[in-house]
Amino acid sequence: MSRAAVVGAGTVGNGIAHVFAQHGWNVALIDTAPAALEKATATIRTNLDRQVKKGVLAAEAPAEILGRITTATALNAAADAALVIEAATENPTLKFDLFEQLDRLTAPEAILATNTSSISITEIAARTKRPAQVIGMHFMNPVPVMQLVEVIRGHATSDATTT
Repeated sequence: MSRAAVVGAGTVGNGIAHVFAQHGWNVALIDTAPAALEKATATIRTNLDRQVKKGVLAAEAPAEILGRITTATALNAAADAALVIEAATENPTLKFDLFEQLDRLTAPEAILATNTSSISITEIAARTKRPAQVIGMHFMNPVPVMQLVEVIRGHATSDATTT
């Protein structure tokens, strides 16, 4: 896997995109609000510059990392992602709708993950035709600093999806 999509460009979403791009993944950062995407890109740039100042990253790294992130306002930007991580507002109706759409738009082998902290992974997975490939990935904030990710299985999540 080397292509991911993150749905939701808020605090957690932009952090997820940052971390994946920093680790060599090409990332589509998707949000319906162009202003949110602009703010997310600026935040990622600021955080990368901070990492350079701390000596964590080489001076040329921010440009390379930002070059791996593309932004989009339409979900179809996730179509070629091997892993899609949803980090949208904690609203069950919104998340259910997103997973129904992502199920149709992405390749059958793609893994669909949610960053939810309160909605059943099993319920979200039931909105797809691939419940074995739906998983929870709860990132801790701030994502670029915290190394902890809670992985949550639904009733149908496969062992292959968790590894």
